[in-house]
Amino acid sequence: MLRGKRILITGGTGSFGHFVARRILRQEPAEIRIYSRDEKKQFDMRHEFAACPNVTFIVGDVRDVRQVFQACSGIDIVFHAAALKQVPSCELFPMEAIKTNVLGAENLISAAIENGVERVVAVSTDKAVKPVNVMGMTKALQERLIINANRSPHNRGTKFCCVRYGNVMSSRGSVIPLFKRQLRDGKPLTVTHPQMTRFLLTFGDAADLVLYAMEHMNGGELFVKKAPAAYVVNIAEALMDLAGGERREIKFIGQFAGEKMHEILISEEEATRCQDYGDYFVVSPWSSQPREESKLMEYCSRDYVVGHDLIQDLLRRSEREMQEMQYSEGYFVV
Repeated sequence: MLRGKRILITGGTGSFGHFVARRILRQEPAEIRIYSRDEKKQFDMRHEFAACPNVTFIVGDVRDVRQVFQACSGIDIVFHAAALKQVPSCELFPMEAIKTNVLGAENLISAAIENGVERVVAVSTDKAVKPVNVMGMTKALQERLIINANRSPHNRGTKFCCVRYGNVMSSRGSVIPLFKRQLRDGKPLTVTHPQMTRFLLTFGDAADLVLYAMEHMNGGELFVKKAPAAYVVNIAEALMDLAGGERREIKFIGQFAGEKMHEILISEEEATRCQDYGDYFVVSPWSSQPREESKLMEYCSRDYVVGHDLIQDLLRRSEREMQEMQYSEGYFVV
């Protein structure tokens, strides 16, 4: 479906946007526009994609509605990944999170509708479910804006949907690059709480999810890829074993402000509108789907914890993907 299409990736110089751009290139699109506000990352990425004339770059912020409108001109498909996503920084600067995650999404919606974009897939997070922190609250609002855009009286056929996933292994700011640095520097591995669990996906899993959503969306759905979960402390232990088995102290430092003990990808209410499609759950919009009984109560990380061997397998797969993408410790190598 992407061959010959013009595609915009907002937040395209981030970990996920960068990976998806590489995946999309295989399908021979007419153009991939990388839109982000970080000129240094754009400089590095432009150098990396120098041999790809169909990859273009726009320095801009989703907060700037005029620039977003121009970026959407002539575009067929948008993957909206621009966000402030670090929980501690969003807690310290909540208005900044609102400007990017909420108002930025509204700017994109208006620009997509006015430019007649065919499809928009917005990237959300498990923190948007029963949110307890600013990041999750703003992403929950973003989800509502995106889904409701399908019913806008100004919409003449643009389809909008969301994808929701948990921790992407080795992405910028995630715990795995931190653990690797601590191992390399001979320091204790810092874990907030021994009972904390998190869903685990590789970059390949996340890319599969957005491409599946783009292909199968009708408008208004929420797509979730089924994923294993793990105790964060077990991730630290598995990394030590993969690094040669040298044991290091694991230091428990306490939860951060706004940090959940467990994450949820689908709430109890959403489960009544949820259908199982094998590797994926699809939650229909509440405006069009009658309530039904569901075997799924909620999709919570504490209920899907896997053992040491599977965690190691996931870490190895993540490492292979990073090597294929010339990715090191959560950052692309130029």
